[in-house]
Amino acid sequence: MDAEQGWRFLETMLLMRRFEEAVGTLGARGAFPGHYHLYIGQEATGAGAFSVLREQDRIATTHRNHGHVLARGADPGAALAEILGREGGLNRGRGGTIHLCAPDLGFVSTSGIVGSVVGLAAGAAFACKGRGDGGIGVALFGDGALEEGIPFEAMNIAALWKLPLLLLCENNSADAWGMAKGGYPALVHAANDLRAIPGALGIPAIRVEGIDPFAVCDAVATAAARCRAGEGPVFIEAMTRRWAGSAPLWPELATGITDLGMATGETPIPEGPHAEWFARNDPVLRLARLVLAQGGDSAARLRALDAAVCARIGAAERFALASPLPDPATATDFTFA
Repeated sequence: MDAEQGWRFLETMLLMRRFEEAVGTLGARGAFPGHYHLYIGQEATGAGAFSVLREQDRIATTHRNHGHVLARGADPGAALAEILGREGGLNRGRGGTIHLCAPDLGFVSTSGIVGSVVGLAAGAAFACKGRGDGGIGVALFGDGALEEGIPFEAMNIAALWKLPLLLLCENNSADAWGMAKGGYPALVHAANDLRAIPGALGIPAIRVEGIDPFAVCDAVATAAARCRAGEGPVFIEAMTRRWAGSAPLWPELATGITDLGMATGETPIPEGPHAEWFARNDPVLRLARLVLAQGGDSAARLRALDAAVCARIGAAERFALASPLPDPATATDFTFA
């Protein structure tokens, strides 16, 4: 492990985690209307992937987008204000959580329509190929997207035209409740291995442990290099376990506010249904334990890093709550007709 890279990954992942905990807390208080999805448990995939993407790359992401936008460098205050539907938001309160987008950071779109982002990213890849500046199109989507038609159609076009398209599937079906237990439907697909779907089109398909930011970073770097070399699209399946708070229809902070003392050993792992999560599956705690294994002043450094991230999220929350709601008179601004 590159120790300093580990600290950089941890900073990004902590930013995502503390941001999502703020969103979950505000959501439970009714501070904003509508449904939302949290990225808790998948931070390692986003941190690893975005660490190697370039400025000219064009990205299309899905409803579970908060971590992606933050990893790309969006201001947490503007992102949180957008989720709250405020004028100071990234999209002036028009997009909200499901369509949170940062065009100035290379996001062509964020869509809650399952599977749609694969088609949008394929279009971005076509534009990148025509521009010839080495940029690639990047699609970020969940495993359920592969039940839809447009991903297969878009992958077929991308394979035929050798488009520079990186397909990153975040498979979080493991530990999903499914409808029988009152949660979202789990993946229902005839394919026993999702890699067989792009594989049928001649697209190289890689499976990687999504809880490991180094593994994701390496896989994305290799895939992106192939895309930039004109060799066509690549499919990556990042495997993660469903965080308990994302299992029910409405998200909840099932594991509470993350206590990094469980990484330093200052806080014992509580017994109960989430013990396995805290001990092995939480990507933030897992990486924290890895960097702490360096010894020295790593425990103090971890506490200082978390304090700085928490202060940043606290400032973001104050900014978002102070930002006004959009003027009703501007409701039709930015519309086509």
